[in-house]
Amino acid sequence: MDRTATRRRAVKAILAEQIVTSQSALTGLLAERGFSVTQATVSRDLRAVGAVKARAGDGVLRYVREPASPLDARAALAAVLSTYAESVRWSGNLVVVKTPPGAAHVAAAAVDGAELEGVLGTVAGDDTMLIVADEETGGRAVAELIEQIGVSG
Repeated sequence: MDRTATRRRAVKAILAEQIVTSQSALTGLLAERGFSVTQATVSRDLRAVGAVKARAGDGVLRYVREPASPLDARAALAAVLSTYAESVRWSGNLVVVKTPPGAAHVAAAAVDGAELEGVLGTVAGDDTMLIVADEETGGRAVAELIEQIGVSG
């Protein structure tokens, strides 16, 4: 597993679990988890995970992760689908998207990140992504949306 990716997941977890007010504090918290890093590395990691310093309701300045813009997530999904989606089929509340080998997890992450209305979640194999739609929306509507987004990308 990539050490940088593992460390950045740890940064996200730390920011979600506790108040971090400085890069030096985060350096220490990472060290407790087995990551010996410099302040420059912590700075890059914070930028990579989308963390910024913000004042919370209690007045304390701390690092928080900025949520991605829905428009950015939608644009990313369009790019991924236009690149990787080879076919889209539906049945009931399920949608199956075929991709080239090794690309299904990329497509699934993009769908999850876009937080499309009516999508409960995704499961990815090697070349197949399964999208589970809620009963009210149904697979047909989600499949049509996926196709529309993929064509617009």
